[in-house]
Amino acid sequence: MAHATLPMSLPEYWDKYKPYRGEGEQPAPPADRFDWTQYPGHGPDADLLGPCKTALELGPGEGTEAAYLARLGVQVTAVDFSAVQVERARRFWADEPGVTFVCAEVCSYLDQANTTFDAVFSNWGAVWFTDPDELMPRIRRRLAPGGVLVFSHAEPGNAYGPQQMHGKWLEGRERELTVLRWQYPPQEWADRLKRIGFDRIDARIHPAPETGQMGTLIVQAWKGT
Repeated sequence: MAHATLPMSLPEYWDKYKPYRGEGEQPAPPADRFDWTQYPGHGPDADLLGPCKTALELGPGEGTEAAYLARLGVQVTAVDFSAVQVERARRFWADEPGVTFVCAEVCSYLDQANTTFDAVFSNWGAVWFTDPDELMPRIRRRLAPGGVLVFSHAEPGNAYGPQQMHGKWLEGRERELTVLRWQYPPQEWADRLKRIGFDRIDARIHPAPETGQMGTLIVQAWKGT
């Protein structure tokens, strides 16, 4: 008997992200580097964030980048929509005093936050999966003067704007789980962020290490002083 596709919530989708297939307690992943690209050790590192003292990560997943920054002395708040991911990250990094994991939808969190941050970043995270018309003005309001937004995601293909994405880790389920992701070429990201009020923007494609592989879109945008 065929099963109808049912509506889903975004947390349910992300609850399934990076499932543990081993035995016993899941070990914490290494937090010994900061990668913006999908190729370990390839491309720029945390220096893109500048000399920040406070940082907000949107969509941390396992929390490796947040933990890495905390070990450098940055006070990091990491916000994720999935209670499962937040609980796992808290367990992984319970001994890292410089990072706090918060379970919330990013736009709601930014509306309710009463502080500003030197840097806001999203490493293949929530910036990719949230309507930029809703998200980007909120990010700018939560940046301190002179603060920077940095985000990365896969090099866009030929289709721009909101696109459906199916989770590769969800095969065999009776229900189809999808999310929307927003992708634009570098110049369109630059134009959008300029209209919102960011003063200086560097949007580019960082090439893959080998010909034929997908590159990474990396965007930096600064709030004026």
